[in-house]
Amino acid sequence: MLKHWKTRLCAFAAAIGLMAAQPVKAEEISVTHWGVLMYGAPYAVAMDKGFFKKAGIDITGILTSKGGGTTMRNVLAGGLPYGEVALSAVLAAAREGVDVRVVNSGAQSVNEILWVTMPNSPIKGVQDLAGRKMSITSPKSVTDMVSIMVLEKSGIPLDKVERPALGGIGAGLTALESGAVDAAAIMDPIWAARKAKYRPVFFTKDILPPMTQTVGVTTAEFAKAHPDKLRAIIAGRRMGVDFIYANPKEAAQIFAREYNLKPDVAETAIRNMVEIKYWSLGGFDINGMNEFVRGLRIIGEVQGEVDWNKLLDRSFLPADLRSGS
Repeated sequence: MLKHWKTRLCAFAAAIGLMAAQPVKAEEISVTHWGVLMYGAPYAVAMDKGFFKKAGIDITGILTSKGGGTTMRNVLAGGLPYGEVALSAVLAAAREGVDVRVVNSGAQSVNEILWVTMPNSPIKGVQDLAGRKMSITSPKSVTDMVSIMVLEKSGIPLDKVERPALGGIGAGLTALESGAVDAAAIMDPIWAARKAKYRPVFFTKDILPPMTQTVGVTTAEFAKAHPDKLRAIIAGRRMGVDFIYANPKEAAQIFAREYNLKPDVAETAIRNMVEIKYWSLGGFDINGMNEFVRGLRIIGEVQGEVDWNKLLDRSFLPADLRSGS
């Protein structure tokens, strides 16, 4: 009998050893504007520092897009249906009947956005934009929404400022340099790379309250089938955010490598985001989400109220982040 149990124990130990030796399956997730804008920095750090593996999942690659519905479609079509996407894209998917779940928050601010002018311009602030042109990227974009909210907050009638949609940040800056517009939208890390060429007209952070810009989303089916994977992704990203806030210089070096940026540009951009607490640890700020939705209503992307109880699932968050305002 003793020999029999020893044989079974040896077999059990061997099986455990084999399981431990097997690597965690490599996975890819989606992050809007990966490699271009600041949303992806925590994921870059988490992959480089091994935080995802420590949390129990091996994230080895990021799928990306130019944002909006494209990133949402990546999430729905990808092998691992999780992504950090614009809150507006999630609400649009839900309106179309897609059964999605918002499981964490991402960028908790739009304060990376500012408008700039040329150094010799007479424009000194928002009030000077009356009767002039300020560019946006596209209709119903975040820059469209934010520009309207800034003008309204500053008491400037919308019909007093022309806001041409020029298709991208680069196109707006080209128009600014040629004199076709008087102010153009810009954001990090582009601002960090080009700040010597322009003068700020206003920073969004000085005018608008916090608002949640991106969130982590998945399908209801995946949430039910793979809760451990979601918890691991959220935990790994959180470790990435904590590391950035505690070690901005080293985080910037990782960010520079992943985004192919000059180290000084990456560090400036990272420190700019640290200053405004750009990245959420993952918990939900309902006030910030409602403020973003208010902006979406302004540009006609949302009608009526949003029932957060149907969309949010806090069960994948660490216990200390589950209570939301």
